[in-house]
Formats: sequence, C-alpha cells, structure tokens
Amino acid sequence: MSTTTAPEAIDLNYGLDDVPKPFGKALGLGLQHVLTMFGATIAVPLLLGPAMGFDGQQIALLISSVFIASGLATLVQVLYGTRLPLVQGVSFAFLGPFFAIIAAHPGEEAMRYIAGAVIAGALVEIIVGYSGLFGVIRRYITPITIGPVIALIGLSLFGAAADSAGGNWWMAIATIAAIFIFSLVLAPRVRLFSLFPILLAVVVMYLVAWLLSVTGVLAEGAAGFVSFAGAESTPWVRNVVGERNLILPWGSPLFDAGFFIAVIAAYMASAIESFGDYHAVSRIAGAGEPTRDQVNRGIGAEGIGCALTGVVGGFASTSYTENIGLVGLTKVASRYVVIIGAIALLVLGFVSKIGGIIATIPGPIIGGVYCVLFGLIAAVGLSNLQRADMNSQRNLMIVGFVLFMGLVVPQYMGGLPPEWTLFGIDGLTRVVRTIGSSGIAVAAILGLLLDNILPGTDAERGVTIDAETAPATGATGTAQDI
Repeated sequence: MSTTTAPEAIDLNYGLDDVPKPFGKALGLGLQHVLTMFGATIAVPLLLGPAMGFDGQQIALLISSVFIASGLATLVQVLYGTRLPLVQGVSFAFLGPFFAIIAAHPGEEAMRYIAGAVIAGALVEIIVGYSGLFGVIRRYITPITIGPVIALIGLSLFGAAADSAGGNWWMAIATIAAIFIFSLVLAPRVRLFSLFPILLAVVVMYLVAWLLSVTGVLAEGAAGFVSFAGAESTPWVRNVVGERNLILPWGSPLFDAGFFIAVIAAYMASAIESFGDYHAVSRIAGAGEPTRDQVNRGIGAEGIGCALTGVVGGFASTSYTENIGLVGLTKVASRYVVIIGAIALLVLGFVSKIGGIIATIPGPIIGGVYCVLFGLIAAVGLSNLQRADMNSQRNLMIVGFVLFMGLVVPQYMGGLPPEWTLFGIDGLTRVVRTIGSSGIAVAAILGLLLDNILPGTDAERGVTIDAETAPATGATGTAQDI
C-alpha cells in the first residue's frame, strides 16, 4: 500500500472543491489559465504548419484543432485523471518525431501519419498508466536519461528557429529583446509581465510589424509583412460535419512502425515530466503528495487526451507547468476554474476566425520566440542533471555521448541516399531511418541502455526515491510545455 504525506496547511483563496462566485469571477480566473498557456499552445502549429507547406486557412484549422484538443484533454484530466487543477496543452517533446514525419511525408499526409503515431502511442500510455506499469518503468528512467532527452528537444530545433528568424533578423532580434526585458527586467516589478512575457512581446512586435506594413516600410511579400488575406477567407465558425469536420479533419490516420517507435520516446519524456507536475500542483493545492493510484490515473488520462488530439486533428498533449505556476501565484486551486478554462478553449477552437488571425503573425516574430523558447527547453533539460552526481566520470561520459549522438545520428541519416537500405529489408530500413532521424529517440534509447547497463549507484544516477512506493518528491516541471 502506498504511503503519502499529510496534506499541507496552505492558505488558498479557493481550494480544489471551491466554486468562486459570482460566475464572472470564475470566468475571469478560467480565462487567465487560457491566456497563460496561449503562447505555447499556438507555437507548435505555427512551427509545424509552415514546415508542412500549409497556407493560412490550413494553419487556422490546425490552430482550431489544437485548441479543441487541449480543451478535451484538460477536461479528461481534471474530471477523470488526477482530478487536480492541471491544464493540458501541446507538448514540445514530440516536435523531433513530428519533423521526421514531415520530412518523409510533406503536406497534409504528414498530419495523417502524425495522427496514427499519436493514437498508437496514446494506447500504450493508457495501458502503462491504468495498469500501474508506470511506477515500474520509471525506476529505469533517471535524470541521466531524461536530461539529455529534454535538452535535445530544444537543441534539435535550431534549424527551424533559424529558418523562421532568418528572413528578417532585426525583427527577430527585437522580439528576443522584448522577451528578455519583459520576463527578466519588468516581470519582478509588474505582475502583468510576469504572467504573459512572451504573449506581450508577440503582441508588441505584431503591432510594430503591422504599422510597418500599412505604412509601406515593409513591402508586400517581404519577411515580416502582415497580410490578412488568409484570415479574411477563414470562416467564422468551424465545420462540425462535412468537409474539414471535427473528426479526422486531415483524413484517416496512417501508421508506420518507425514513426511509432520515435513517438514512444517522446511519450516517455512527457510522462516523466507530467509525473513531476502532479507532485508540484498537488503540493501547491494543499493536497500533499499524490497517491500512486492518482499518478497512474493521471498518466492514463493523458493517454486518453492524446488519443483525442489525434482524432480531432491536433498534436499530443501534456501537463502545462506555467499553469501550475499560475495556481501557486493566484492561490486558486479550484477544479471548477480549470474546467471553465477548458470550455473556453473549446469555444476558441470552434471560432476558427481566431486561428486565421493568429496565422497572420509574421515568421520572424515567431522565429525570435523560438530562439528563446527552444534555448530555454535545452537549459531546463540539462537542469534535470542536478539530481544526479555530475562529478561522476560515468555520468559525464553517458550524458556527453548521448547528447552528441542525438545530434550526430540525425545528421548522418539525413545525408544517406534515398536508395539506402539496411540488409535489404524495407520495413527495418523505415524503422531505422525514422528513429535515426529523431535526436530525441536516439538519445532516449542510448540513455536507457547505457544508464541501466553500466554500473552505478542509485545516488550516482539520481534515483532518490523508491518507485514501488508513493514518491515523496518528483521531478520539477520542465520546458516541454513552456
């Protein structure tokens, strides 16, 4: 039987079961959760959409799908999972495998393969969560593995950031400067900047780009030019049935074993970090440590949420750490508030014109955000190594080798000729190509093997808890969901 710590006496404005009144107050608190996760939620479709060659209307549909998927996943987690105030949103951990899929299958076909990989991986996460296997598996996944994996989520995306920012570097650099000023200089003094530094930076630079566009300083078609052509042609309300409907808007899912294996590595990273999020939000909400059953339900619910995202045409979801920070900042741990936020996300998803407007944000502004965001992801991934003994030669060699190979192998695989095969076996070749093209998958496999095969003590590896009993501490939430 799991043992848990007693709930802490924490001074909250609203506890887990409280309902803020009047409704206007609860609505405002719920919308604040939406605003907090807004920037990260739209970042992934704005990155992957152009990579697939999508036009403004297609990106608007992608953003709509992401909002709906996040709303559904949040409802599942809050109502049937951990039942903690956890907001679910798009996970950055899956970007590496998704880029590998896009490279192999450009256009809308990529979304069909992404849906297939996400749904298949979600079934595995559901089984791992509800069967109780997560506690056993986690024993073998230490900071020595998870640190490089999370770091490579950021490092492997340097090309995408450079491509987005490269068209207009002064606008990208101005965006970077605004983020640093808002988050590190103004945030300690003004609460608004502490809550929405990235969102405010994007809004400010978007207004600058729009002014430069309407005054003719930026010519139409130039990098940074704001065009509303795609937004004007986007319908106000999304179709529920018929063409581009709610269910499988990109077509029926397509499955590939190689893509599935690459995505499983991302699911592993996402699940471990969500484990830490459960502990963080439970303590903030004054509920003590989550029980083993609660953690298992949470992982299982995330699997259900991910399966739903594949069905509605979005991407895989995970717990959002910034929203946990909002719970701590406002001392509002009410499930009711998060449910309102989830419903607001669903409404945003059905008003597709919003996605059309978001899709008009110029690429260089998005590129500036990526330069900061992906760098932060890499840094937070490496911060996981603090829990291991990094004075150990064993750990230094494993971490360095895993990081390096996570960059080397995808580079090598990308240079192989199209006719290259492994032993002449087509299926095996596809699997190896897909895994080898994802730095995350390469790092996860090498890290798991080396860290669990080579001799090392629990203290050396950062295994500070017994996974067979209810954990007393957990990993801190990380930038996969920043």
